[in-house]
Amino acid sequence: MTFTAIDFETATSFHPCSVGIVTVENGIIVDEFVTLIQPPNNLYNPYTIQVHGIYPSDTARAKNFLQVFPEIQKRLQNRVVVAHNESFDRNVLLKSMDYYGLDYGGLNIASRWECTVKIYKAKGIKPTKLSDCCREMKIQLNHHEALSDARACAQLYLKR
Repeated sequence: MTFTAIDFETATSFHPCSVGIVTVENGIIVDEFVTLIQPPNNLYNPYTIQVHGIYPSDTARAKNFLQVFPEIQKRLQNRVVVAHNESFDRNVLLKSMDYYGLDYGGLNIASRWECTVKIYKAKGIKPTKLSDCCREMKIQLNHHEALSDARACAQLYLKR
């Protein structure tokens, strides 16, 4: 069980304001990374602020996606990538990379990632929100905090 779990929190549509990444080697978490990311023009949708509690003032001095990308790249490149609702997080990564002119193909990761929503839906858990799956599997979660979400996703994937 060697993989990387990732979770983005977004400021607007696909522009991230935080990322959490958890690296698992042989079933053991060996690295955790979290950082705030300044979205373009530091713009936020008020709804997303209500969801995750990250404000423009929190990211006013944060690095932008292009500046954070080397840390993301070294943790994702050539890895199996896992996310809860993978299409959301994959699209945030794809669209952010495209926005900054970065080549997704250079990461050498699957075009579709492993998805804990799909895994737990197949197990009959309903609903399959991260908080519901974590409650069912007795995994601690501080929901909508990127590192906590990524860690919970990694634990869900390990328990599948």
